[in-house]
Amino acid sequence: MADLDTMPLASATLDLGRFPRTQLCHRPTPIESMPRLTELLGGPQLFVKRDDCTGLAMGGNKTRKLEFLVGEAMKEKADMLVTQGAVQSNHVRQTAAAACKVGMKCHVLLERRVPDRDASYEETGNVLLDRLFGATYEFRPSGLDMNAEAQAVSDTLAEQGHRPYFIPGGGSNPTGALGYVGCAEEIAEHSRETGQTFDSLVMGTGSTGTQAGLVAGFHAMGYALPVMGVSVRQPRERQMNAVHALTQKTLEKLGVDGIPLSKILVDDGYVGEGYGIPAESTLEAIRLLARHEGLLLDPVYSAKGMAGLIGMVRAGFFKPTDKVLFLHTGGASALFAYEDQLIASIT
Repeated sequence: MADLDTMPLASATLDLGRFPRTQLCHRPTPIESMPRLTELLGGPQLFVKRDDCTGLAMGGNKTRKLEFLVGEAMKEKADMLVTQGAVQSNHVRQTAAAACKVGMKCHVLLERRVPDRDASYEETGNVLLDRLFGATYEFRPSGLDMNAEAQAVSDTLAEQGHRPYFIPGGGSNPTGALGYVGCAEEIAEHSRETGQTFDSLVMGTGSTGTQAGLVAGFHAMGYALPVMGVSVRQPRERQMNAVHALTQKTLEKLGVDGIPLSKILVDDGYVGEGYGIPAESTLEAIRLLARHEGLLLDPVYSAKGMAGLIGMVRAGFFKPTDKVLFLHTGGASALFAYEDQLIASIT
């Protein structure tokens, strides 16, 4: 836990104002206690950072990243955002909305990453919102290098006279990760202003930009808050290496020395059968948060992250006196694409 008396001023260390940025996000997002979940699990004290309340298109963590990505696109005078994600991608939804906000077009590639879904999976939830925001899209089969696919489409669009700006999946590059450097700054400032400190932060980790940005931000400020990423897709070692690589690049962008791999924390015990496939622990997390805290989690990211937090509490990973902060990354709009599984789990 950080020493508030010796922690350097975040604004003096990070200076995020030197990077292109456009206002898309409601920030700072609130930090709320979760007393009923805490009581149910028997401690430690649980809190939630409400990044489901970032504002753009029902909110979510990608909005923070898009402030810097779209800011850079505007500086380059782009007229179109091009990105990729899974069919029910929260990142694609927020990118499509951001394009509307700044007067750009948006073209996306949707990977059929989740097997054995019915036809409605490609029509409801986030896909419906993508269409509402006017994004054009095309599907790709599972298993391709989707960033390479989207970059190739972006190159073709440029040849046709467009000025596309390519955003990797999840907005996860050093520019996008700056959004979560800023979130780390918010958490540190919250602690400084209120005296409320935390012993651990837990979150779902996938495309790596959110966890990498947080780790980079806390390191740059000298703020010792461990960030445990609960993997939603990849095995632990692979996810750790991916997060570490982006953390190093983000720190380089900030002009700060790097960190060892040992500083990257990942738990891969809640992936279940794979990306976008809810495990029983995922469905339990959705039920518990809805019925004990009135919070909606999504079945792909935030519910697997919360399942990890619940599992760690039950396993005694934290001390009863600890204060643990959960990062809610949003995505409730995807719940509608999982209607059958959710109905079966609550009846």
